[in-house]
Amino acid sequence: QVQLTESGGGSVRAGGSLRLSCARSEIPYNRGLYTGICMAWFRQTPGKEREGVASIYTDGGSTAYADSVRGRFTISQDNDKKIMYLQMNSLKPEDSAMYYCAVDRNAGDCDSRYLVSKGWFDYWGRGTQVSVTS
Repeated sequence: QVQLTESGGGSVRAGGSLRLSCARSEIPYNRGLYTGICMAWFRQTPGKEREGVASIYTDGGSTAYADSVRGRFTISQDNDKKIMYLQMNSLKPEDSAMYYCAVDRNAGDCDSRYLVSKGWFDYWGRGTQVSVTS
């Protein structure tokens, strides 16, 4: 059974930093068609659509970012440990949200299209809450 577990959320003052982690179990995918999987961070606040924040392809590590976080957030991975990270710096109150990690196991890449296509993702974690106070 696939499991995604987020951690690292919390409450910080504006301008502060947090590092989120997403630990995954083994993700089955078609190795005849794809060389890796697409992993991404999404976030959601009550009453709003879930929005893509950043994505990374496990083979090669190509990344994509939402305009709202580019330059402040960095997505990375440790494939040996099966962990994806989101380093969040210069946090703003508008970054407050529940943050989810997600996996698309039928992906040849993981570019910015995936950040606006949450329906493409097969597996989701339960989320970790981030609160940024001014």
